[in-house]
Order: sequence, then C-alpha cells, then structure tokens
Amino acid sequence: MSGKERSSERRILVYSALLTLGFAVSGIVLGNWVGSMVIIFDGAYSLISLALTLLSLLAATLMARPNSKRFPNGLAALEPIVIAIKGAVILGLVCISLYSAIHSVIDGGREIDTSIATLFGLINVIGCAIGWTMLAKKNKDIDSGLIAAEVKQWQMDTLISVAVLLGFVAAWIMLQTSLSAYAAYADPVMMLLMAGYFIKVPAVMLKEAVSELLYMSGNKTRSEEIEVKN
Repeated sequence: MSGKERSSERRILVYSALLTLGFAVSGIVLGNWVGSMVIIFDGAYSLISLALTLLSLLAATLMARPNSKRFPNGLAALEPIVIAIKGAVILGLVCISLYSAIHSVIDGGREIDTSIATLFGLINVIGCAIGWTMLAKKNKDIDSGLIAAEVKQWQMDTLISVAVLLGFVAAWIMLQTSLSAYAAYADPVMMLLMAGYFIKVPAVMLKEAVSELLYMSGNKTRSEEIEVKN
C-alpha cells in the first residue's frame, strides 16, 4: 500500500472513530434511560468498536513506517493481529449479551418506553447505514484489511439497529392489543435473536485472522530455513 493510501486509510479510521463515539454515548445513555438492554448492547458494541477502531488507527500508523533492521519485512502482521483482537472482543460481547438476555427472559422480561426507543432505533438505522455505506465505498479504492474490518463492524451495527427498530415497533403494536402482557419479553427476545444470529460475524473475523497469522508464521519459518541452508 502506498503512502497516500496509508494516509487515506488513517483519515477514514478517524472518521469511523468519531462517528462511533457519537453512537456509543447516545446508545448507553438512552438505553439506561428507557431500560432497554438491546439499546445498551448497541451502545456498548459501539463503545468497544471505538476502542478497536483506535487500535486499528494505531496499527495503520505503525504499518506506514519504513522497514527497519528490527522489522525488515515491515509490520504487516499487525493487520491480522488487530482483526483477530476485534473478532475476539466482539465475540465476547455477543456471548455476554446472550447470557443476559436468557436471564432476563427467565425473570419475566423488561418493560421499556417503546415510543422513545422506536424513535432512537430509526435514527440509529439511518446513521449506521450511512457509516457502513461510506466506509465500504471508500475502501473500494484502498482495499485495506483494517477498513474492511471496520466495514464489517458497521454492517453488523446497521443490521443490529434494523432488528432493534423492528422489535420496538412490534412491542409498541403489542401494547395496543390484547398481547400487551407479552410486550415485556420483546427486548430480551430481540437480544437473544440478535446474539444468536450475529455471533457468526466475529467468529469468522477471528478465524480468518488466525489463519492468516498461521500462514505468515509458516512462510517466515520456511524463509529462515532457506537462509540457514544458504
């Protein structure tokens, strides 16, 4: 990747970090206000995404440095390492959320303010979709693994937001009918469905990154063996 592309990569990661910060703060604050574990999860996911984006930004900065005697082949291994960390952390968050949702269902569900939650869900869907689309479009010219991981994060966040919005709309409709007693289960059931479905995304990220690291390690070992023979 050229120096110009590395510079563009860093700018895109900064943009992603700032956008993520806004979603993280609003999600956690509003989630606690309306009592929704799904919105809190969305905010927590965004907060973790922010930390991981900053990690990606640091990796991109280090990878842009020229090769040295200590690292004659550069710091290319940082990219799959960062992606592996992202996958592992997001996978952990999904598993914790899955456990919390099961516990909430057993306890009889959670009552939430569906009107405010639905409005937040709509705004969240629009914002996440914009972030996902813009990053995916910009990465077509750069083809960065770090930005590709960001795109997957935004894709996951957008789909989560869509599921949340649909769930809140369904809960609001239930409150207007004879099924109002079951509306309290909407929030934890949404969390169960999302966690069960989206657990594949970070798992695949982790698997691919580890595979790449093993491949790079194998190539390095073979290169060292050739140097010893020569």
